[in-house]
Amino acid sequence: MSTPVTLETIRTAPKVLLHDHLDGGLRPQTVIDLADAGGYANLPTTDAAELGDWFAEAADSGSLVRYLETFAHTVGVMQNTDAIVRVAAEAAEDLADDGVVYAEVRYAPELFTEGGLVLEQIVEAVQEGFRQGEATAAARGKKVRIGTLLCAMRQNARSLEIAELAVRYRDAGVVGFDIAGPEAGFPPTRNLDAFEYLRQQNAHFTIHAGEAFGLPSIWEALQHCGAERLGHGVRIVDDIKVEEDGTVHLGRLAAYVRDRRIPLEMCPSSNLQTGAAASIAEHPIGLLHRLRFRVTVNTDNRLMSHCSMSSEMAALVEAFGYSWADLQWFTVNAMKSAFIGFDERLAIINDVIKPGYAALQA
Repeated sequence: MSTPVTLETIRTAPKVLLHDHLDGGLRPQTVIDLADAGGYANLPTTDAAELGDWFAEAADSGSLVRYLETFAHTVGVMQNTDAIVRVAAEAAEDLADDGVVYAEVRYAPELFTEGGLVLEQIVEAVQEGFRQGEATAAARGKKVRIGTLLCAMRQNARSLEIAELAVRYRDAGVVGFDIAGPEAGFPPTRNLDAFEYLRQQNAHFTIHAGEAFGLPSIWEALQHCGAERLGHGVRIVDDIKVEEDGTVHLGRLAAYVRDRRIPLEMCPSSNLQTGAAASIAEHPIGLLHRLRFRVTVNTDNRLMSHCSMSSEMAALVEAFGYSWADLQWFTVNAMKSAFIGFDERLAIINDVIKPGYAALQA
């Protein structure tokens, strides 16, 4: 008898996360503690429950100004090494507690230099935190592996510098590179020197594309920059036409993305907040899953979107009636698309993911 697919049982299933921002996943109490320790006085409240609600409401408000203010607070309290180590350690613990067995967590080092830290100190603090969190989780019987992605802010001029940093630390847990920040007005090709350098160094990278901007952003990320994965990529549906009788026509770009098995790092709850879809049931992930694009499920910002990997999957189960087989498909897609070695990916798929889902379907 197969285990019922519920939020609680999904928490026990092995999950893989490719798109999660470190500064978007803090515990509310940690924000308060770090603000107190670091002399940060701009929080809207110092009650943990109220602060959690404030983050959720600000992110759900539809106001970009209020949404960005949430990150001003999390980044504001992460300006020293102790704070960064704690945030990274807790992120690893929280993901492990949610049943995540492999995660790639990203952040922009340039955002954490206001207190005088240099980029290398920031990277080393994050890596130390992840190792601590992995060890704490393992001691509780929950094994998670965290890989790090370094982001460059696309509106700034530091992409090559951050790309070089990612390559320098790739043997210390940094598995790849990304550009984040506003898409409109800041196309991926503004950072072409960074992507050319990464390709010369045989390094991995993903690009935020097709979230707030449309098909041209996706086309540039793939054809000019050589992105291996697309951060969000939700606007690829603009190149798919569905007739009234259900017949589907893929445009050239959509067909290329599907044929090449280019992974889409989809973040359903976050996409609702940014206006990419009106509801989970109307989210393009349903169509893209049906058409067998390389779709993965992700959290983006767990604090702001008040979500976890388990809650994201539970929302998809409720909206689309997905089974354990569907959740395993999303999970294997993500593990296949991770930026670690082939042998490691295969081992996690064969030794952890498949047995985990087999037990739930027994």
